[in-house]
Order: sequence, then structure tokens, then C-alpha cells
Amino acid sequence: MSKRMIKQFMEMVAIDSESGNEAQFIEYLLAEFKKLGADACKDAYGNLVAKFPAKSSVSKEAILLSCHADTVMPGIGIKPKIENGVIRSSGDTILGADDKAGIAEMLEALRLAKTRPSVEVAISRQEEVGLLGIKNLDFSLLSARRGFLLDNDTLDTIVIGGPSYFAIDADVKGRSAHAGMEPEKGINAILAAAKAIVALRLGRLDRETTANVGVIKGGMIRNGVPDAASFLAECRSLQHDKAQALACEMESIIKGEVAAAGAQVEIKTNNLCRAVQIPPDAWTVVTAQKALATVGITAKTTFITGFTDASIYNNQGIEMAVVGIGARDEHSTSEHIHVADMEKALAMLVEILRLSAA
Repeated sequence: MSKRMIKQFMEMVAIDSESGNEAQFIEYLLAEFKKLGADACKDAYGNLVAKFPAKSSVSKEAILLSCHADTVMPGIGIKPKIENGVIRSSGDTILGADDKAGIAEMLEALRLAKTRPSVEVAISRQEEVGLLGIKNLDFSLLSARRGFLLDNDTLDTIVIGGPSYFAIDADVKGRSAHAGMEPEKGINAILAAAKAIVALRLGRLDRETTANVGVIKGGMIRNGVPDAASFLAECRSLQHDKAQALACEMESIIKGEVAAAGAQVEIKTNNLCRAVQIPPDAWTVVTAQKALATVGITAKTTFITGFTDASIYNNQGIEMAVVGIGARDEHSTSEHIHVADMEKALAMLVEILRLSAA
């Protein structure tokens, strides 16, 4: 067992880094990469970029390794513990294995690899809240045209495609009134929003398409007809045209239902990510499969309707496969990771570096 990797992982998850508040953790990583001999810096947005020279490499082509620094909530005051080879939080926070396990595995692989090509590292901010860091990454700092994103959970799958993602923000305007004395003079914005939400097609619509409403807000007092409400919706699909059509459908339904309730609505729709995929026989995929085979894992390719930084990399012309880090139950207080899986991920990365240097 790599005690050093596990110790560092547990040290890292104890550093608060919820989305938007990653600065302290980025500074920690900046120092760590410099200790390993990297030329490391932050770009204007606060993303970290580090470059390592080749070591006993025949290949002249650099590869990119990437993770994200931020975690979801609740991620403040994480207290990791290890029991029977499994690392968990104390139960009132996430663990932060997503994506700090990937970072710990990456750092240790860079320490251990006897052979590697030139390696470029990018650690993004605010991945969990819309890929904001990678969208603002200074790509001029990178020369690699292929690489690996360490942000998949299972080790036996390699993600080669992600969805188009539309964020839909709706602000509903009604008219206030006293709920007991003269409710007929009011227009209930919460009711109008609720009718719109109920009318939407939500959940998994087909194998590659989903839609959801995740946040609703409104009202100030119990005995007042609320004049304002808002809700945050989304839709995504592995087919861009399908996601776009669904976003238009959702806008139309919201407008119609709100108007029928006598209220008004302002809708802002933002295409945060465009569907992209790489071939199942792409160099990055085949290389990852070969590396995983050395630890007894036969990895299959898959598509996800979640989104990762790989979508932006691939849209930028950098071939990125998403490989597993071993995390389980991410985005929940039950999140955990098996030390054995971290060891396998580490072995995979060391082998990827060796194969990439050939």
C-alpha cells in the first residue's frame, strides 16, 4: 500500500474547497507540484497548470493529465477516517474523493514513474457548478493534444462521450396580496411556477436524455400571496439536437403554463456544454485499456449524461478519455473509496505514463 498517497489524500480532503472557494487548495497543490520539479503556475482564472519534463522517453509528444480542485457541498470541515481499507468522512460531509482521489493518484504516479513523456497537468476550478474553470482555462499554456481526465468513478469503464447540457432559469412574476383578506386580488407566483414544473417531462426520458428541476424559491411570508418565485431546471442529451429541442420544449411549456395562471415569466437558457465523443479505438482509450489490463481489469467504453471537463477539452481538439479513480457514492455524505481501488488507479497511471513514453 502506498502509505504516502493515502496520507496525502486524507490531508487534501481536510482542506476546504467547495466550488468557488478553492484558492487555498490550489495554493497547496501549486507548492506540491513545484516540489516534484514542475514548472507550475495559475492562469488568470485561478486554474493550475504544471509541466513536467520527460523521463527516459522515446516519445516527443506531451500528454495531459487533468482533475478538478473543487468539491460539492457539504464540503467544509471534512474529517476523513479509514476503517478496514475504506476511507470515509465522519458522515456529516462528503468525503471529497471526487476529485481529490484523482489528484492524489496523479501526484503519486508522477513520483513513482521511472519512464514518462513530457507531462502537462491542468487542475480546474469550479467544475461542479458548470465547468466554469475549464471554460476559462488559458489553453495557450498547454501544448498536449491528448490526455486523460481522472474523474470517472468506476475503474472498469472509460468515458468517451458526454452530453449537451442546457441550464434553464425561470423567474416568475405574479402579484402580491393578503392571503386571508383579499387573495383574489393576488396572482400566486409559486402556484404558477408549480403548474409549469408539473407540466414538464422530467427524469430519464430515454437512454441518452434527462431533464430535471433542482431548485425552487419563492415567497416571504405565510399569509401573503407571493408575487415572485424562481426555479432552476436543466436538460441534457448525448445528441445535441435532441437536447436543444428539449430545452425549447421546456421553455414553451413554462411560458404557456405561467401565462395560463395569469403570471409572467422571464427565462434564461444557457447551453453550458455541447455533446462530444471520441472513437472507442482512440489512442487514449486503447492506452488506458492496456494499462488497466495490467491490474486485471477489462475496461469497456461508455457514455454518460453527466458532464466533465473532458467535454470542453474534446471540443477544443484535445483528445481526452475519462478514467476511473475508484470513488463511490460521490456527491453524498455516504461517499467513500477503497484503498485497494486507489492502488489500482495508481498502477494504471504509472503504466499509462510508461506506455505514453514509448
